[in-house]
Amino acid sequence: MIETIRWSDEGVVMIDQRKLPREETYVVCRNYREVAEAIRTMVIRGAPAIGVAAAMGVALGMLEADSRDPDSAFEEVTRTLAATRPTAVNLFWALERMREVYRQVRGQPLELVRKRLVEEAERVKQEDIETNRAIGRNGAPLVPDGKIVLTHCNAGALATAGYGTALGVIRAAIEAGKRIEVFACETRPFLQGARLTAWELLRESIPTTLITDNMAGHFLSSGRVGCVVVGADRIAANGDVANKIGTYTLAVLSHENGVPFYVAAPISTLDLSLASGDEIPIEQRPAEEVTHVFGVRVAPEGVRVENPAFDVTPHRYVTAIVTERGVARAPYAESLRRLAGGLYGREKQ
Repeated sequence: MIETIRWSDEGVVMIDQRKLPREETYVVCRNYREVAEAIRTMVIRGAPAIGVAAAMGVALGMLEADSRDPDSAFEEVTRTLAATRPTAVNLFWALERMREVYRQVRGQPLELVRKRLVEEAERVKQEDIETNRAIGRNGAPLVPDGKIVLTHCNAGALATAGYGTALGVIRAAIEAGKRIEVFACETRPFLQGARLTAWELLRESIPTTLITDNMAGHFLSSGRVGCVVVGADRIAANGDVANKIGTYTLAVLSHENGVPFYVAAPISTLDLSLASGDEIPIEQRPAEEVTHVFGVRVAPEGVRVENPAFDVTPHRYVTAIVTERGVARAPYAESLRRLAGGLYGREKQ
């Protein structure tokens, strides 16, 4: 299994996802600012993985905190990490979890504070792997045997601490003996499907076919695709789902062609404080991601560019949401709140 991120004596070690699949290299972040920059520049990406990185970034930041004013140091560290990417709610969930630990040990010797924060960051990572395996077990029965599963972006081990959410469902279905193949959408403009999902699945000898994003309708109407499984970066209380740009299109096409559309995500991706997807902030990425491919300009100078990183799929197009605690179905306002109860220590109101 790919190790996306780990804590080490040198700092936080991450596989550099910008360079895959051409080059498998690792980045060592030696302070919290470098962790924040790694999140911002997509060295590490995927909502659960960003959450783990944020937790480790807090622990790393407090290792260098001034013992005379640890409270100010903690606020600066969390503020810097929170400013990296606005859509993935796991980032803010992880920061709040680390803040709760800090509240519990605040005022005690700084060495104890640091130790507890490092332990919690490691716990966040390990729990994420266990969570993803549970998501896989809950989602595997939904996957039709002998059919193609279509996925978008990368919601695999690279997007998490390990195993994956959407790809976790696929892995678990195969482990259960189902004969399935995968269609991976390339996922423009950052090509997470082409670069990352295809790389992950081929490493495990899972039959995988790469398709361009605009081929999805053709294949969804062919009868060959048994279901679509995607991840999520934030899910509102009513079941609206923010995920990588292009997900909304897939959901509509799936609905039109009678193909089940499943979202696989941990409970930490729920944001029950938001009534609907209309309230989810959508990150805008640099224009160069659209005008250039691997550093080579493919669009004319002076063209205007919009580059939202995510779109919101209305809940009416979502067949089910698979979590580690079970499978939620409409009405999502009821099923998601029931599954989420108690996760945060206090349920979001």
